[in-house]
Amino acid sequence: MAHPAVAEAVVIAVPHARWTERPLAVVVRKPGTDVSPTQLHAHLDGKFAKWWLPDGYEFVEQIPRTSTGKFQKLKVREMFADRQPDAALQERRQPGPGARFR
Repeated sequence: MAHPAVAEAVVIAVPHARWTERPLAVVVRKPGTDVSPTQLHAHLDGKFAKWWLPDGYEFVEQIPRTSTGKFQKLKVREMFADRQPDAALQERRQPGPGARFR
C-alpha cells in the first residue's frame, strides 16, 4: 500500500466538529519526490473503507520518534491539535442526492 513518493507516514486522530475525531495523515516525502494530498488520497481510495481515509494530509521533514525509534504520536497530535479538515477532500465524502441513511 506504500506510495512510491512516501518515505514514512503516521495517521493520527484530530478533533472534528461533527465526528469528534477524524484521521489525519502526517507524511514524510522521499527526497526529490513530490506528491499532493489529492494523489495520496487517490492512492488509498479503494484500499480502505471510505470512513478510514484521512480527512487531510500534512507534510513534514521528519516524524518525532522515541529513543527506541517508535513514532511519538502524542507529540504529533500536539503539533496538529488545531488542524481543520481539508475542504476539497470533505466535498468528495458528501452523500449524493438520493443517498439513503439508516
